[in-house]
Amino acid sequence: MPNGRDYAAEYKRFHGKPAEIKKRAMRNAARAEVTKSYGKEAVAGKDVHHKKALRHGGGNGKGNLAISGVHQNRGWEREKKP
Repeated sequence: MPNGRDYAAEYKRFHGKPAEIKKRAMRNAARAEVTKSYGKEAVAGKDVHHKKALRHGGGNGKGNLAISGVHQNRGWEREKKP
């Protein structure tokens, strides 16, 4: 990429949309809730995992949140091979 990434345009185009701001706020609230419950040391270097993803109708209830490793939680869903 010769000119680099235009973060301002990316924010304007995607991350600044009201729906995306709401999703980000929900993810931040989930991490805060888990940190409050388990302590800062328990979530250091880890991700807060939604068992049922927010994009599939999941929420921030205690039963839907878990601590998981970064490698396991990040990426996109792939269809499982039969």
